[in-house]
Amino acid sequence: MPDAPRAYRGLLDRYRRRLPVSDSTPIVNLYEGNTPLLHLENIPRDAGIDAEIWVKFEGLNPTGSFKDRGMTMAVSRALEEGSRAIICASTGNTSASAAAYAARAGMQAFVLIPDGKIAVGKLAQAMMHGATVIKIGGNFDDGMRLVRETAEEAPVTIVNSINPYRLQGQKTVAFEVVEALGRAPDYHCLPVGNAGNISAHWIGYSECCPEERNCITEACNFCGGDCPYAGTPLADSRPVMVGYQARGAAPFVEGHPVEKPDTVATAIRIGNPQSWDLALATARESGGWFDAFDDDAILATQKLLAEREGIFCEPASAVAVSGAIKDLKSGRIAAGSTVVCTLTGHGLKDSDIAIAQSSAPVITVRAERNAVRDAIMGALA
Repeated sequence: MPDAPRAYRGLLDRYRRRLPVSDSTPIVNLYEGNTPLLHLENIPRDAGIDAEIWVKFEGLNPTGSFKDRGMTMAVSRALEEGSRAIICASTGNTSASAAAYAARAGMQAFVLIPDGKIAVGKLAQAMMHGATVIKIGGNFDDGMRLVRETAEEAPVTIVNSINPYRLQGQKTVAFEVVEALGRAPDYHCLPVGNAGNISAHWIGYSECCPEERNCITEACNFCGGDCPYAGTPLADSRPVMVGYQARGAAPFVEGHPVEKPDTVATAIRIGNPQSWDLALATARESGGWFDAFDDDAILATQKLLAEREGIFCEPASAVAVSGAIKDLKSGRIAAGSTVVCTLTGHGLKDSDIAIAQSSAPVITVRAERNAVRDAIMGALA
């Protein structure tokens, strides 16, 4: 790699001593991570909320979602172990990320997606990166079952979040949040679909905290509680972890898998989360909870973030802010708290949904100065 001493080189370089990599691990990265932690200025004031709300905008990762954090780790280890191909089931973001990192590594990617139930922007990414896209006549849960079965017979490495290296990469969100704030937040709110991300956040916060074991057995299935990668503690507390789902795909709220999940928030349209036990352990150990919102509420928050804060996230991301606002207003999250919400993906992932609900005017005029001036003056009136 060319020498550039000041260049940021991605998560595996920055957090090498906290991750399962060695000098012999071939690092496959796109300089992911280092995403901004943005303070919400207008929404809390508009809502009369007494709290600091920050959003960790993971949509600014290389392929536009948090999946890149786990994929750099999973693909690097797959390459180290001699794998030539990777496979995943996906509602969109995982397929985009897997395809990009496979391309970077010179590997083949196979992605199983629900036919007709994936945002076009995400499908375009997987196709442009050269993945073999396999459409199935079922949902994500069917795809996950098929991926597991296929990996037993074909020489491919699964890179869904059942791969423990995925969660190891994704835990780095917690490191960055603690470094930015100077401490852990009081609450951390996330969208929950397959439930690996909320579990990964908790692993990261647990490794940051000197009062806890380096690795909590129930919420980390990587090393069984004896973690050699934790390094120096970064914080003296851990946040309450809160997970929010779409009403039509809310197995944690319902208390059982949902056979036919349905929501406009495609990234969390999952009825049988693969990290079920880890997510329940996270909520229990942190004192957190799960809740759900209907699609109208999710889309309204997506639009609110874009129009009032200039932050364009995908619908699934917005549910975390919906939940934080509701729970702050009800007092379930205490006034004066510091709250971080993870925005998992960029709004351009699902641009059709955004355009359909946009209320911004589109004005057609003649290509003349006076016509443009009159349109502007009319809009300002």
